[in-house]
Amino acid sequence: MMFQNKNINAVSFGEVLFDVFGTEKKIGGAPLNLALRMASFGFPVAMISAVGDDEDGKVIYGYSKANHVDISGMMTNPDYETGTVQVTINERGSATYEIKFPSAWDFIEANEITSSIVENADVFFYGSLICRNEVSQKTLFNLLKSNLKMFKVFDVNLRKPFYNIELIERLMVKADFIKFNDEEILEIASGLGFNSDDLEENIRFISQKTNTPSICVTLGKHGSIMLWERKMYRHSGYPVEVSDTVGAGDSFLASLIAQLLSNNKPEDAMDFASAVGAIVASKQGANPIINQSEIDKLLSVVK
Repeated sequence: MMFQNKNINAVSFGEVLFDVFGTEKKIGGAPLNLALRMASFGFPVAMISAVGDDEDGKVIYGYSKANHVDISGMMTNPDYETGTVQVTINERGSATYEIKFPSAWDFIEANEITSSIVENADVFFYGSLICRNEVSQKTLFNLLKSNLKMFKVFDVNLRKPFYNIELIERLMVKADFIKFNDEEILEIASGLGFNSDDLEENIRFISQKTNTPSICVTLGKHGSIMLWERKMYRHSGYPVEVSDTVGAGDSFLASLIAQLLSNNKPEDAMDFASAVGAIVASKQGANPIINQSEIDKLLSVVK
């Protein structure tokens, strides 16, 4: 794999669940998708979450472990069931979600193991959905301030009705890097009183407002735009036949961060991440297996 340095301890905090597509179930949850993709590249990754004392929980444990994710920070909560999400895919391959509440992951509590995992982290992924319940929200904010050296990546996941602008702003202020899609950044910037259709202006506004140096916005099939070390980078994406978009953004983000933190050039990082995201969108489910030859094949396409 194209990484200069794999000695980067990654931690992902948040929801683990089953995405339910009609009669089919697939393991998911953005934080777990991030962890699985990082682990697939050979990085040490730990997942902090909670599952129920049920069959779904056992399957998630087993699957995560088999795919080289450290699950010592994933607890079992006998009082609540493992999370599920009903996913509906429209004719364009875009998804809408119905997220069960409460679920075991709404009640993530810190303990000695999770504290130790975070103390040793180089990069820490978190999202906004995990904050819909006070217990997990409190744990997240405590962990975010427990290691000031780690690179904090906020993956915005606006899922109605589980967020408000005040909460999103608090989460953005904690981040070193924020990833949005184009709809999310426009909604949040507007909620903070900034109204412009220009994505670069929105990125610079959020960066200044929240003191976040690095921001990436995904634009679906139109690629992505990123502010990194005060410079703006764009990538036009790779055209693929879309199967479903579930998890494509998560794989894009995991690939991008893995590349950026292992001393690769921002242009190369975006190129690699765009290829991985496109391949995931061309396959079913959030965590398809991807091999290096598939990535190389797309990277060789002249954009």
